[in-house]
Formats: sequence, C-alpha cells, structure tokens
Amino acid sequence: MKTVSIYSTPTCVYCNAAKDYFKANNVSYTEFNVASDLERRKEMIDKTGQMGVPVIMIGDEAVVGFDQDKIAELLATK
Repeated sequence: MKTVSIYSTPTCVYCNAAKDYFKANNVSYTEFNVASDLERRKEMIDKTGQMGVPVIMIGDEAVVGFDQDKIAELLATK
C-alpha cells in the first residue's frame, strides 16, 4: 500500500473528515499538525505551494483539500 500522510490542523473540518475517511477505510496514515510544527508547515508549502489544509500526500501525489474521489483513485492505483 502507498504511504499516506496528512498535513492538518486540529480545528480543520475537512482535515477531520479526511481522517475519518481513512479510519473508515482502514488506511494507515501519518498526521502532521502544521499549526504547531513549523518545519512540517514549511515542508507542506514547499511541496505544494499551498498554505491551506488539508494537504494529503499519497505516495508522491498531493491532494489539496478533502477530494474523496481523487483520494480513492490514488489509493486504488498501484
């Protein structure tokens, strides 16, 4: 399975929806709280040019926002 990570903040509704989706579909993920982890925040911005969350990395692909269809598509591809 591809590695999955999510750059998020504790109060982000879409971040929580994405994490709920991962849990419901038994997808293991690593979470980075960019509200408190400035190094990870910089990493997220460097990778995507985005300052909004969530930023979800599936393998080498970035998904900005909770785009459930795109996430499912990336998780399904090998």
